[in-house]
Amino acid sequence: MLDTKFVLDNAVVVQKKLETRGFKVDLPAILGLSDERKSLLKKVEDLRFERNKASEEVGRAKKEGREAAELIAAMKTVGADIARLEESLRDSEDKLRLLLLSVPNLPDDSVPVRRSAEDNVEVRRGGEVPRFSFAPEPHWEVGKRLGILDFDRAAKLAGSRFTVYFGAGARLERALINFMLDIHTRERGFQEVLPPFIANVESLTGTGNLPKFAEDLFKLEGFPWYLIPTAEVPLTNLHRDEVLEAAAMPRRYAAYTPCFRSEAGSYGKDIRGLVRQHQFNKVEMMVFATPEKSFEELEAMTGGAEEVLKRLGLAYRVVALCTGDLGFASAKTYDLEVWMPARNKYMEISSCSNCLDFQARRANVRFRRGVKAKAEFVHTLNGSGLAVGRTVSALLENYQQEDGSVVVPVALRPYMDGRAKID
Repeated sequence: MLDTKFVLDNAVVVQKKLETRGFKVDLPAILGLSDERKSLLKKVEDLRFERNKASEEVGRAKKEGREAAELIAAMKTVGADIARLEESLRDSEDKLRLLLLSVPNLPDDSVPVRRSAEDNVEVRRGGEVPRFSFAPEPHWEVGKRLGILDFDRAAKLAGSRFTVYFGAGARLERALINFMLDIHTRERGFQEVLPPFIANVESLTGTGNLPKFAEDLFKLEGFPWYLIPTAEVPLTNLHRDEVLEAAAMPRRYAAYTPCFRSEAGSYGKDIRGLVRQHQFNKVEMMVFATPEKSFEELEAMTGGAEEVLKRLGLAYRVVALCTGDLGFASAKTYDLEVWMPARNKYMEISSCSNCLDFQARRANVRFRRGVKAKAEFVHTLNGSGLAVGRTVSALLENYQQEDGSVVVPVALRPYMDGRAKID
């Protein structure tokens, strides 16, 4: 959530920045509710002052043996007025908060100002695009032919856009999870976390998933819970309503979780295979940083996701998202896109974002630089390290052989009991 005072003091700047994202903020409504809140607050404070004076007068009257019934009656009237105004004040504050909760983060000044995903800016490339002496098959055909991916049985069990992994396919998914976690935790200083796969309303509000994106979530009927769309949700809320010590920052966490998304509005887009599923596995990175270090952490986080792709020998590129393609909570995002031979183009496999203090304000996560220092909001960062199903799809396509087999990358073989090929 944006700082209310900043929005009110810089209304024109905020409006212009949000317009670069294609978002029109209702400034008159925000300003109106803010003025209403100030007016109600002043009335409440004035009446409280009046009641306090009357209470003191009642005390003096009783002490002096004077009649105080009229004063007591007046106090009751003032008390009723205060209660009525306090209710109106709460209603005004709730409306203002709800309005601000629907406003996305402001793009950082370093983000390219452009309209859509087609306008994102390539930053760099890594790896070599493979060449084939045959027409490469899409991963769903490779997986079905090898008997390691079964979309038809998954549809029988749950519906469309689910997958059953068999044998080496299931082992490959598990191997990738462990491989990714080991890189982030053993080599890059992230602490492993295994969080709940269910989150409450407060947690999803803290990350920005609620209230705006409720249709993208799976709600558990009869319970105040949702299936998590990403481990970003529980990880960001680990320190909700807490004050951290600056000396113990940055806090870096990594977690494997399944992720559940309704993918509302995406029908007809990338629905074949493992790319856009209702349930998929992901290894997530999460960082709580001080403001002056958050962009340094963003670069390091992006480098960590790149390292996974480098060791797997996959060609990729890093793309800086433009203002028109930024996620709701992000101030700056790098997407990592992996080469997919059957598509003959790159596909997103990781997204690394700096949310600045946007989520921290919603979740009330702060830090203190010293014992007597004022608490400040932390900066939160999150990134895929990587989306596991998409990594499987990339491996099946990039390492497929003319004889129908798939080579296992050298770096992954220790996690596959030394297996060098799936056939």
